[in-house]
Amino acid sequence: MSAAHILVVDDERDIRELLKEILEDEGYQISTAENGGAARLARRARRPDLVLLDIWMPDVDGISLLKEWSDERGPSCPVIMMSGHGTVETAVEATRLGAYDFIEKPLSMAKLLVTIGRALEAQRLARENIVLRKYAPPVVEPLGRSALMQQLREQIQRVAQHDAWVLISGEPGTGKGLCARYLHACSVRRNRPFVEVGAATLLRENSAAELFGAETGGKLQYGLLEQANGGSLFLDEVGDLDLTIQARLFGALESGACLRVGGGEPVQLDVRIIAASHRDLAREVQAKRFREDLYYRLAVVPLTVPPLREHPEDIPDLLSYYVDMLVNQEGLAYRRFSVATQNRLRHHGWPGNIRELKNLVQRLLILGGGEDIEVDEVEAALLGFGDQAGVAAPSDFDLPLREARDKFERAYLEYQLRAAGGSMGKVAKLAGMERTHLYRKLRALGLNLKEIKLEDEE
Repeated sequence: MSAAHILVVDDERDIRELLKEILEDEGYQISTAENGGAARLARRARRPDLVLLDIWMPDVDGISLLKEWSDERGPSCPVIMMSGHGTVETAVEATRLGAYDFIEKPLSMAKLLVTIGRALEAQRLARENIVLRKYAPPVVEPLGRSALMQQLREQIQRVAQHDAWVLISGEPGTGKGLCARYLHACSVRRNRPFVEVGAATLLRENSAAELFGAETGGKLQYGLLEQANGGSLFLDEVGDLDLTIQARLFGALESGACLRVGGGEPVQLDVRIIAASHRDLAREVQAKRFREDLYYRLAVVPLTVPPLREHPEDIPDLLSYYVDMLVNQEGLAYRRFSVATQNRLRHHGWPGNIRELKNLVQRLLILGGGEDIEVDEVEAALLGFGDQAGVAAPSDFDLPLREARDKFERAYLEYQLRAAGGSMGKVAKLAGMERTHLYRKLRALGLNLKEIKLEDEE
């Protein structure tokens, strides 16, 4: 894992060399540039975590460079301005353009080191705040006291101590993203960036620029791989990447460098890849929908997140957790699941897994009344939103098309199997499918005919 990378820009050689020597002794990685032109090249070669920028230089002044960089796309890094001839007006302008601080020469190394530390910490907290806004409140580990979930947490903790790449598999809604964030939090890269990208959300016409960055029209765009440098990149639903991007991604991961769109020089990478998919990527490889070389590059360490139906003993704890979370987060009235209701939900099929459970809790807190949530209210909520009847819930509209279709097919076939008493012949006729195709579809969706029959008997 790389330390924070600092770019020192100053036209005085003695200052550049002194800063490089001292900052390297402090554990930072240092690049230097003697003027504005060299600084532009250095930023193209590698995205810095912080810039020390002199104001007065022979070719272009630091204020102009700062304005140029603030106009570019992509996240900025902290910039600390340095000058021996600064004025109040210059400091105000630098701050307006986004500089973190302004330090006068001759430099006080003690003050400079403190300022650098604070700037990097502020940047780290800013990244964490983005994650908190998206996932608040954060879950520090996958939930559940069952043997399956204890084993999963122990596996993640062991894997996190090594820098191997990880492929997380599991059905939609099982919490693969949570496991990826927990793995990063347990690793030595925990204080470096964690960048998440849903492969299905990448714009097809701009996916290369989003992943690898771009240099167009004199503007520099840092890609997601560069933003994750030193940390972890989480590729969610990696199986949705098209084959062209898969090929380019494999080349970057294999060589440890990527080439920006429109760029001429490769950018060195130091990033841990955590990939996830609800699909069987080995089958996708056989079907020529996923590159074999990329599959084996990603699947160094495989982790499987179990579906909720395989650890139903965790459902009471999950219900309590999401009730508390939604009460605190959204100000909803507190309600309690009765013992009978918890028992009913332990025998629900949960085709949408933990995501479905959370949506159900939220729905009951918003629409229901009274302190206790009883079985009849849960039954009405499940049937009303089609969790058993095969009708898409409103929350499903936020899913990628493939994932929403799989969820619908699973719920539809589970409902038909229950209605037909497990008769494959009846279900095949109702669904208009050949029996052999129906068996393949059930296996692909993870539906177990014996389990469904057993639940109905109970």
